[in-house]
Formats: sequence, structure tokens, C-alpha cells
Amino acid sequence: MLAGKTVILGVTGSIAAYKAAALASALRKQHAQVHVLMTRNACNFIHPVTFETLTDHKCLVDTFDRNFQYEVEHVSLAKQADLVMIAPATANVIAKLAHGLADDMLTTTVLACSCPKIIAPAMNTRMYENPVTQDNLNLLRRYGWNVLEPATGLLACKDVGKGKMPEPEALLDEILQEVSCEKDMAGLKVMVTAGATRESVDPVRFLTNHSSGKMGYAVARAASRRGADVTLVSAHAEIAPPSHVELVQTETARQMFEEVSARAGEQDIIIKAAAVADYRPAEVSGDKVKKKDGEMSLRLERTEDTLAWLGEHKPAGQFLCGFSMETKDLLENSRKKLEKKNLDMIAANNLKIEGAGFGVDTNVLTLITAEGERQLPIMSKEKAAHCLLDAIMEERK
Repeated sequence: MLAGKTVILGVTGSIAAYKAAALASALRKQHAQVHVLMTRNACNFIHPVTFETLTDHKCLVDTFDRNFQYEVEHVSLAKQADLVMIAPATANVIAKLAHGLADDMLTTTVLACSCPKIIAPAMNTRMYENPVTQDNLNLLRRYGWNVLEPATGLLACKDVGKGKMPEPEALLDEILQEVSCEKDMAGLKVMVTAGATRESVDPVRFLTNHSSGKMGYAVARAASRRGADVTLVSAHAEIAPPSHVELVQTETARQMFEEVSARAGEQDIIIKAAAVADYRPAEVSGDKVKKKDGEMSLRLERTEDTLAWLGEHKPAGQFLCGFSMETKDLLENSRKKLEKKNLDMIAANNLKIEGAGFGVDTNVLTLITAEGERQLPIMSKEKAAHCLLDAIMEERK
């Protein structure tokens, strides 16, 4: 996802410097060009050769190193960079960057960069909470830096508190959020529903379905990375929710309906990817379950049809997309749902096709509108999410 992007990774003298090697490796796996700049103190924690091996680029430490190409090295790198991340960032380097000091290769290069900049503080809790450090971080925020909150836990000094550098996976997510996609959805409000609702039978059992939430979460993540203001209304899911979205947690179909209907009017795009249970146990004389002669009888009632309600109450200019899961007559049944529920698009997938549907990391979608259908080949749910959003943005023109 980072092919063609150049990332400058600044590593400073913190014990957390070893984590930067994992981040450099992860960036290369995303096909980014990675240039690592280290302070001299950082070399006491991890050797530059480690980064050179991982990135296939010389790791720069000395501003006046003669072993480089003719260009003024720090200016040349600054011009190439699509993003700068300083991880870990010590209190000393934070202070230098906040006040424009440039006395080594790292700070000199960063001062010449005009691209987005992210900094991940890592230090003792008292150092981090010191008003001077907080003032410096606020200065960086004022100058446009994205300052990440450190994690809380056991620190290298054996204290327990705030100051741990976030894990490489979290740092990579921040970079992907910033530069992996063009911000073609900036300014749009998007609501996505995802996951499997659960309808309680008794304190032990419930009615649900096999949805893992992967497709809906992929759509929410993709929209967020493209600049949209995303609200994710989620029922039960088997994976962690994406970052940079407003998460609204629900359990039942009724709860999801209430949350969605309360927010629907302010959305530009609504994508209903949740697998809502069609039925819930109906209470009979205060009970949901009747037992007689060792047998259990369960009376069911229909749950709220959130998608139909959205179609009935759709304001002018709002784009409404639903999902359809079919085992037969895919196009015919999906098109009927498109028309009946007043949708602008429906994404249909046939559960009988290998690699499509619940629980897997791939999907096979057919995007249906009033004008026609577009069959997508099997692909990852992340890629399918972007294809879906591409189609929606094209339809909105």
C-alpha cells in the first residue's frame, strides 16, 4: 500500500530503539522506500547496520559523512520524503525539534522537510509528564506534527506508567492512515455498519450469524484512510476495530437500528455491511422460552429492517449502499432488494463461491446499481473495500 512512497524514519537514543527495526521491516513489506536517520546516542542501543540490512539504504548518522552522493544529503532526503516519523523520540530530540535546533543529521533533515510528520515519544513517565516536555509537544502540535500518545505499562526503568513507545503495528497504522491513500473522501461523513447482531434467548444462549465483521471493518478503514469522517456502528466482530473512526458498539438489531437512525440524517454516505439477525425471540407471558416435557419451544418475531428504514427516510443527496448475501438467484434477488429498499447500490456476494462470504479474508462482490452490474474478481476484503468506495464516488459525481 506504500509503493512509491518514501518514509524517513528517525531513531533517537531510547531503549525502545529496537522496536524501530520491526517498523522499518514492516514498511519495506508495504513496498515503501525507507531511509533511517539515527542520532549518535541511538547507536548505543541498536547498530546502523541493522537498518541498512532491512532497508537497503545507508543509515545516516553523521552530517559530514563523506561517503555519500554529491547532493547535499539532508536536503535531498527532505525533498524525497512523503512522511517523517520519529520513533522513538526522546525528550531531548523533542525539545530540539520544537525549537528549530538542527545540530545533527536527523534534526537538520527534519527541519528541511515539508511533508507530514509524526512523532512517538518514549521516555520515563516523569520526564514525559514534565510541563517542559508537554509544552514542547504542544509546540510541535501547533507546527503541524501528529504527536502520538505513548502507551502505559512497565518501563525500562521498572516504573509503571505512561511513556512506552507504541508497538510497531500501531506506528505502521498511523503511517498508512497518513499517506497510503489519496484523500478523495475528505469532508464526507460516512457511516458503516458491521458485525453480527445477537438476540438473547436466555442468560446463556442467543441467536446470531457467522459474520466476522471483516468486510464492514475494511470498508470503514478504507474510508477513513481516504479522508472521510467515519462512524462505525458495530455489532459483535471477531477482529479489532479500525483506528481513526468513531466506534459505536451495539449488540442487538434494535440497538443498531436506534444508533443508525439517530445519526442517519447527517451522513453523506451510508454503507450497511452488518449481518443483522432477521429474528429475535418474542416474549410470551414474560418468557421467551416455553418448556414442556423436556422440549423447548421458541417463538420468534422479526427484527427491525434498518436498511428499509434508511431507504424510506433517505434525504436528498445521500448515497445508500447495502449488502446482499445470496445462495441462489444472486442478481435477481439483489436487484429486487435494491429497488424495494430504495438503495443507490447493493454489493452482492454469493455464499456458495469459494473465497467469498463470512470469516475469510477475501470476497467476491457484484456491485449492482439501477444502471447495471459490475462483477469484481476474488480479492482481499481490503482491496474490495476500496473498489466499493471507488464505485460509490464515481456514482456520486
